[in-house]
Amino acid sequence: MSQITSNLLLVKQRVELAALAAKRDPKNIQLLAVSKTFPAQDIEDAMHAGQTAFGENYVQEAIEKIHQLAKLRSSLEWHFIGPLQSNKTREVAQNFDWVHSVDRLKIAERLSAQRGEYPSLGDLQVCVQVNVSKEESKSGVSLDQADALCNAIAKLPHVHLRGLMAIPEPTPEREIQEQAFTKVRECFTAIKLKHIHDDGYEFFDTLSMGMSDDLETAIAQGSTMVRVGTAIFGKRDKITA
Repeated sequence: MSQITSNLLLVKQRVELAALAAKRDPKNIQLLAVSKTFPAQDIEDAMHAGQTAFGENYVQEAIEKIHQLAKLRSSLEWHFIGPLQSNKTREVAQNFDWVHSVDRLKIAERLSAQRGEYPSLGDLQVCVQVNVSKEESKSGVSLDQADALCNAIAKLPHVHLRGLMAIPEPTPEREIQEQAFTKVRECFTAIKLKHIHDDGYEFFDTLSMGMSDDLETAIAQGSTMVRVGTAIFGKRDKITA
């Protein structure tokens, strides 16, 4: 058994135990393997161990791997989870299945228009990123701006609004983790209840929050998708792109 396979089994066990502790069905929580900075071979190894959804932060690095693994494209689901610049939206619209990091209407409009140029790909799944900890170094709209941005995106063609994504400020304090995740969940629930019968909200079902160090807390607070890199692939070298 490879190290990646072993790590995946341990992470899936953590997800299952966290879900059961929260009296939730583990099947309702998706594991997104964050493969940024790791080679295509590691992704292929993880795929053979049963993992199909992968998250990438850097557009050019991701596209290289998507092309390298083109023969497996039908078996893989690619999620873009990093900050997205306007000049990169076309490449993302053309190559990814999901975008978690939409924080401006301009970005959503560009993704919508550009995805529409590739009808064979189907609609792009998008989440609005919220900056729950109000960190200047992080992307994302404030919680009180999330509703308006979601409502604008819900009206766009060629994209499906799926929910919210958050990356709270790292902390070892579980109570502080809980407070941040609770705020995101409450924001998500309020938007869903307000717009549940509106066109464009039929797919609003995703809370993308929780990573290697805090996935248990995130699941306890309602996360439906945890983004895990280090616990699967190991420690990574920092790069910029």
